[in-house]
Amino acid sequence: MTILAVYNAQKEKVGELTVSDTVFGVIPKEGVLHEVVKWQLAGKRAGTACVKTRSEVSGSGKKPFRQKGTGRARAGSNKSPLWKRGGSVFGPKPRDYSYSLPKKVRRLALRMALSTKIEGDRLLVLRDFGLEQIKTKDMKGLLDRFNIKKAVIVTDTPDQILELSSRNISNVKILPLKGINVYDLLKYEYVIIKEPAVGVIEERLKP
Repeated sequence: MTILAVYNAQKEKVGELTVSDTVFGVIPKEGVLHEVVKWQLAGKRAGTACVKTRSEVSGSGKKPFRQKGTGRARAGSNKSPLWKRGGSVFGPKPRDYSYSLPKKVRRLALRMALSTKIEGDRLLVLRDFGLEQIKTKDMKGLLDRFNIKKAVIVTDTPDQILELSSRNISNVKILPLKGINVYDLLKYEYVIIKEPAVGVIEERLKP
C-alpha cells in the first residue's frame, strides 16, 4: 500500500491517505505510455488538409495544341499535374486520423502515469485550495507556497472559483475527473488532486 500525505492551502499536513499499489504503484513501461499518448494526439488532429486534383482545378478541357508537328510533348489538358496551375497527384485529402485502442491499455497507462508522478514526488493531494473569491493572486500564492510552476489540477466537482482564479496563470490546467488523461499527466510537472477525487480515481482504475 502507498501512503499519500494530505495538505491544506497553507502547506500544512492535515492527514494521510492509504491507496492501492495496483493503481498508484504500477511499474511504468515507456512503450505503453508512448502508445496511449500517440493515440491521444492522433485523435486531436484536425485532418482538414486538402489539395485539388486535376478534376477540381479551374481550366479548360480542350486540347491545348495539336498532337503532332509542334515539336512539343503531347498534351491533352492544361489541368495536367505536369503543368503550372495543374492538379496535384496523391495530395492530402480530409481524413480522420483517430483509431481505436483497447480500454485495458488506456487504463493501464493512466495507472502508470499516476505512479510515475508518485515515484518522482510530483503528486500532491490537497484538502482545499483556500480560495474564498475569484483572485488570481491568491491562486498564484498557493502554487508558490508549494514551489509549483507547472501543474495539472484534478477536481472531483466543478469549481468555478478555482477555474477562474487559475485561467490567467500560464502552465496551469484544471481537469475534471472525467477528463483525466495520460497526455496531460505527463506533460505537466506536478499533478495536484483534490482529496475526494483520489478515492474516485482509485475505484475507477482498479484492474
